[in-house]
Amino acid sequence: MRITRIDFEGKPGYYATATRRRECDVIEVTILTPELPNGREQVVLADCEEDIYSMADCLHRELEGCKGTQGDIDDYHRALLKLGDC
Repeated sequence: MRITRIDFEGKPGYYATATRRRECDVIEVTILTPELPNGREQVVLADCEEDIYSMADCLHRELEGCKGTQGDIDDYHRALLKLGDC
């Protein structure tokens, strides 16, 4: 079994999708907010836990609208790790 896509929902109107295609070395993240209705795409190395954690921090800030605590960020981090190689 492979997980290839994870959808995140923050406060109302704030969403993100993380995907990883087979044989691809990166996780593609698209953030959709009222300010970015066409989305902003970011790429994270699938085998770099630092990159994945940084993306988790970014997702929390973008989707929740505030800097997260360690526990808040860890929830996003654990989800993104399901797409990674770490």
